[in-house]
Amino acid sequence: MNFKHINTIMNKELRGYFNSPLAYIFITVFLVFSSWFYFRGFFLNNIATLRPFFTMLPWIFLFLIPAITMRLWAEEQKMGTIEALLTSPISEWEAVLGKFLASFSFLIISLFLSGILPVILFFVGRPDWGMILGGYLGSVLLGGAYLAIGLWISSLTNNQIVAFIFSVITVFTLFIIGQPIVLQTTPVFLTSFFKYIGMGAHFNSILRGVIDSRDILYYVSLIGLFLYFNVTSLKAGNGIASCYYEFIKTI
Repeated sequence: MNFKHINTIMNKELRGYFNSPLAYIFITVFLVFSSWFYFRGFFLNNIATLRPFFTMLPWIFLFLIPAITMRLWAEEQKMGTIEALLTSPISEWEAVLGKFLASFSFLIISLFLSGILPVILFFVGRPDWGMILGGYLGSVLLGGAYLAIGLWISSLTNNQIVAFIFSVITVFTLFIIGQPIVLQTTPVFLTSFFKYIGMGAHFNSILRGVIDSRDILYYVSLIGLFLYFNVTSLKAGNGIASCYYEFIKTI
């Protein structure tokens, strides 16, 4: 694996974000909506905590992250540039990692800009810094998982709208499957399994401010799994990815 190739693709994609209105629209919408919802509850409850902010992030990410991943492979396929990319000396893994790291860097930049919120809390109260650090770590890991899923689905179609819709559906399913609202109607023998594979349960665990290596390993494994699916779909391999590929091609 050539890290120079990965860095080249990452820089190209990252520049592509900021050379178009997409990056500025995403960052503006993210900061305005998250801050508005947060301060709306902050002035009502008068409690110096960022928990409501982090609790909202999975639902804000649910729509914003698929919006930035839907074009990454779908546009390449529609424009016909994917063949040139994949027949160059660059391998599928290098291309996938380059695009993922570009979108991941963009996500971190967006979260960094929200750092004004804990600064404000520092001056108006005594926030729980353990929870804040855990919240940002959980948000980075959760966002990374959303990105990996969105990238994979974008590689399965040349239609950006289809990529967006299926990314939202897939991410929503994996997030909510371990939540109490689902577990209440789940057979007992499946409860532990659903709770483990649900992204929401692991995010809530990290949000408590207690960093458990099992939660970190879960997200790293999930990201790696969907990046592997991404590579598999580009190679037109078999397995889960190709099944989903054949399904989406009929849409």
